[in-house]
Amino acid sequence: MTELCTKNVTVKVGRAILVEAASFTLRSGELVAMLGPNGAGKTTLLRAALGLGRLSAGSATLDGAATARLSSMERARRVGYLPQVRPLAWPNTVRDVVALGRFAYGAALGRLRARDAEAVDRAVAACDLANLAHRRTDTLSGGELARVHCARAFAAEAPLLIADEPTAALDLRHQFQVMGLLRRFVDVGGGVLVVLHDVGLAVRFADRLIWMKGGTILADGSPEETLTADRIRTVYGMHARVERQGAEWSVQIEGVA
Repeated sequence: MTELCTKNVTVKVGRAILVEAASFTLRSGELVAMLGPNGAGKTTLLRAALGLGRLSAGSATLDGAATARLSSMERARRVGYLPQVRPLAWPNTVRDVVALGRFAYGAALGRLRARDAEAVDRAVAACDLANLAHRRTDTLSGGELARVHCARAFAAEAPLLIADEPTAALDLRHQFQVMGLLRRFVDVGGGVLVVLHDVGLAVRFADRLIWMKGGTILADGSPEETLTADRIRTVYGMHARVERQGAEWSVQIEGVA
């Protein structure tokens, strides 16, 4: 089982503490949602966990090896990463963009080996992009493009995936579509950590919730353990009503606290 682990990670820039003593794990077979307001330190923590940002204290490891010491290719083979900003340098076809996920294996665009082409085909099929495979990405809707980025990450066939706000700016249908893709990835053995701002969406799909505010992790556990109206008020400064009927959760935001 692949495991990404941070222990007491602290990140400082000058005198500003962006993340303080943050610890979490991500393993194969679970979908973890990270929640918190803008500026809570979520992206900074994820980049530190991946070895993409400098630590002021603490450690970040992947199966026991320091992530900062991994080569970019080795890291990409073990953890996929969808950052908040996902610019495409040029308007290529959908299939060519998905094929970029195979660069971690030394694949060259337009000259894919058989196993690389098969991985791209699987990712295209998983994200329901077969009918768009030869479309230019600058002709796609936001929801279609979000699926392309997911497919690009899936093509690497890494056991873990970190996605930073993959549903941002999407309508409800496409939010559910993207979360469904991530959920299916987990259900077949992958591990996902996804940053979200929609608490209701998080509890619908996630096995575990990590709550952040002010650079610290306030809680880490299942929805049953961590989802309360008091938690939402503490983290977001909002009054909410939280109810559960069977396996279904209802989160109603009622106003500013």
